[in-house]
Amino acid sequence: MLKIRNSHFKELKKDKSFGRLPSGEEVFSYNLSNKNGLEVEVINYGAVITSVKIPISKNKKVDVVLGFETLENYIQSFNLPNAPYLGTIVGRYAGRINNAEFILNEDKIVLTKNHGSHQLHGGINGFSKALWNVKNVTSNAITLEYISAANEENFPGQLTTQVTYTITEDNELKVDMIAKSTEDTIINLTQHSYFNLDGQSEDIVNQDLFVNSSKTLETNIENIPTGRFFEVARSPFDFNSSKECPTKIDNTFVLNDKDTVSVILKSKKNNLRMSVYTNQPAIHIYVGGNCFNQIKGKGNASYHPLSGICFEAQNFPDAPNHKHFPNAILKKDETYHHKTIFKFEKL
Repeated sequence: MLKIRNSHFKELKKDKSFGRLPSGEEVFSYNLSNKNGLEVEVINYGAVITSVKIPISKNKKVDVVLGFETLENYIQSFNLPNAPYLGTIVGRYAGRINNAEFILNEDKIVLTKNHGSHQLHGGINGFSKALWNVKNVTSNAITLEYISAANEENFPGQLTTQVTYTITEDNELKVDMIAKSTEDTIINLTQHSYFNLDGQSEDIVNQDLFVNSSKTLETNIENIPTGRFFEVARSPFDFNSSKECPTKIDNTFVLNDKDTVSVILKSKKNNLRMSVYTNQPAIHIYVGGNCFNQIKGKGNASYHPLSGICFEAQNFPDAPNHKHFPNAILKKDETYHHKTIFKFEKL
């Protein structure tokens, strides 16, 4: 069993029903806040962040993440032509695994396929459709746990994962994930929220983006890494100087330095800045949120291909199949630790 230090937790629990799964299990929504008025809503289906509301004036807040108002819409979104995974925790392995297979301890592991001949974001169900157990909740933090059974989606080992969302008084949303396995396995978790600092019904093209990266992963036509790298200098993917968000991007950026800011997103409209920090080796950046006019977003918004931008702090996609990529193997009884911070500031 994982142990998380919960000495800062006070026994304060606030929750409300968010609906029931087809199985009849009830899903709950939890509100986190700080003294500055920053509010975050989390549900225990998929450990989804459903909203992040930031004060931009005395009597006005802007919700800066895409999401839905009902559980049914979150469930239905996985049937869209390109499921958006709005706000979920993605696992066991974020991104693509080539041919849904890899070698571990000289054994060939064949995973479930949910993206043509490949596996994407953990398989057919994965962590994003799981009902997580709430372990602790206070006014500003929540810890959720999911126990993934051995051979779920054909991954080895029973994997116990806990994610803690914490709001600090410095307007940081901290995401801490730890995991342990009963057998050697692979792991690559990420938080999959789509951000739009201008609000639900806007697009992201007028917001400015900085990425602390000098190279991306080269990929083939199916967006599978080739094992080579692409230098971003003098290319459309060079965001080392802040410039407007791209209208189309689905690329893994190799981070230059884990000890400094990884990404900065700025809104001129609302005078907001979001800075992203992580201990992961890469951030996969994706512009999207398209709901194909089939499901309405919050506030009756029509989410389209430019509705939001997703910063997936993670290891490299398909790392188990490339020896020179960062290690993705979690050894039995060792601890995986992922940390990402989203910091919000008024300019």
